Amino acid sequence: MPIDLPESTNKGRRISRLLLVALLPFALTGCRRHHFPHYPSNFREYAYVTNSGSNTVTVLDLVNLRQDRVLAVGEDPSGTTANPAKNEVYVVNTGSGTISVIDATRNRVVATIPVHRKPYFISVDSTGRRAYVANAGSNNVSVIDLDKHREIRTIGVGEGPGLAKISPDGDSLVVTNRIGGSVSIIDAKDFHLRAIFSGCPQATDAVILPDSSKAFVACSGGHQVMAIGLAQPKSAIVQDRSDRLLAYLDVGKTPVHLALKPDGGEIFVSNFDSDSISEIATGTNEVGGAYLVGGHPSFGIVSADNALLWIGNFNTDTVSAYSIDDGKLISPSIHVGAGPDALAFSSDGFLLLAVDSQSGDVSAIRTQSYTSSGAIRIGSLFTMLPAGNRPSDITVKAFYVK
Repeated sequence: MPIDLPESTNKGRRISRLLLVALLPFALTGCRRHHFPHYPSNFREYAYVTNSGSNTVTVLDLVNLRQDRVLAVGEDPSGTTANPAKNEVYVVNTGSGTISVIDATRNRVVATIPVHRKPYFISVDSTGRRAYVANAGSNNVSVIDLDKHREIRTIGVGEGPGLAKISPDGDSLVVTNRIGGSVSIIDAKDFHLRAIFSGCPQATDAVILPDSSKAFVACSGGHQVMAIGLAQPKSAIVQDRSDRLLAYLDVGKTPVHLALKPDGGEIFVSNFDSDSISEIATGTNEVGGAYLVGGHPSFGIVSADNALLWIGNFNTDTVSAYSIDDGKLISPSIHVGAGPDALAFSSDGFLLLAVDSQSGDVSAIRTQSYTSSGAIRIGSLFTMLPAGNRPSDITVKAFYVK
């Protein structure tokens, strides 16, 4: 039977893609695989890439670094995520208002779950039994039973919800209402609206701290991040027992994505129209500084050891590595395909995968390699793997089979 390993996913807002350019001529054949991990014969690892322009999901075999297959799903697939407890992957079909369920062991679509109008992203709780989908065209959130593959409830929220994210403890659901410029906080136990916070224009991405005590929301229509204290009913501090607005944090222009360190201590904000990242200390709710990176950063992801922030620079077709302890970029940036956006790590962190939304491929970057003299090199492009038309999101699932 399959045994799950932790998967890497990245969920956040995707910038609209209008152009498609030719696949860059860089194939796996001819590449020499020195210093690669050795995997047991029963280990499987796949990346699932949603292709909004071709109504498909490309499945990439990360053990052998090749395309495994292409699956037909619903219309305009956008967000995707993997179940932490069983071998299933979920694809949000924005155009058809459905969720496609992929059996990762067989790499087949095994179910289609109807939701509502214009869903974009899906969040799965830590048990793997519940999922939450914000329906932007219906102003509600679908609650999905993942054991039975069906919607069990809808919750009304603000106008144009783009993201519904469940807290690690499973108690709070944070919903970003992009059109309404607000954030709804839902009690995930009995599905009632606990609080709503306005004043966040074009609320988009959100992150929740590992201890479920705070949420941070990118207000993409301006230059701020909203910090919210989430209700802790058992807290000895009275004010912590209810949801509360903590601060508006000034960052760069058009913050579109929030990258949380695995230890929860810092958040890095991709400021799309400032060509910069901002660093937020989550304990004090303070902005530590801003740093110029590449052109129009759209996505960030932090390594498991909390040491490196990797940034996709949409307009310069590069991925940059930023040393968190040193507070500076590691040069040079890595040239990838056109319009890099969503990023994901392989399960062991050896590979960083960048979805090149305009060239229709996925760049596979070795996070650490070696020069001919044996010196360590941070970040090097190994190969590029084909995706479909306008790829937009990626998730990774790894497991053993017996």
